[in-house]
Amino acid sequence: MRISAAQRTENENRIRAAMDRLLRGEIPHGGKCDIKTLANEAGVDRTAFYGTRPYSHLRVEFERRLNAMREAGEIPDPREAQITRLKAENAKLRERLAASEQAIDELTDFRGQALARLAAQHEEIVRLRESVAGTSPVSRLPAPRTTVIGTCS
Repeated sequence: MRISAAQRTENENRIRAAMDRLLRGEIPHGGKCDIKTLANEAGVDRTAFYGTRPYSHLRVEFERRLNAMREAGEIPDPREAQITRLKAENAKLRERLAASEQAIDELTDFRGQALARLAAQHEEIVRLRESVAGTSPVSRLPAPRTTVIGTCS
């Protein structure tokens, strides 16, 4: 079915108005910032946006504007913005988790080394106490004699 030039102009105006609303972030419930929602909001068949159909130039314009906004860091679709934010947060949490796991591994190694040192020190203390008490099976050698060289008068 062919449409008149006036109807086509009216449809284009509705499409442009819907495009502006979507790009401002006024996304209807259950919709996204995409061609399907644009077509629904404008009351136009979605197939009219593809190929050599009458509104394909508006689809190209919509996608160009949407990509420009995304490159500028603006995301008109709140769900997309939330997904992007959650992905970034997830990446940060994964980094923190990896750093925490590394710190735990390092502290576990340090604990093992500290316990080994304490055990060695305890053994040394026990050995020294035994040697002082004389219960050691090792006998002590007598202290070396010191010879004092006297002065001649």
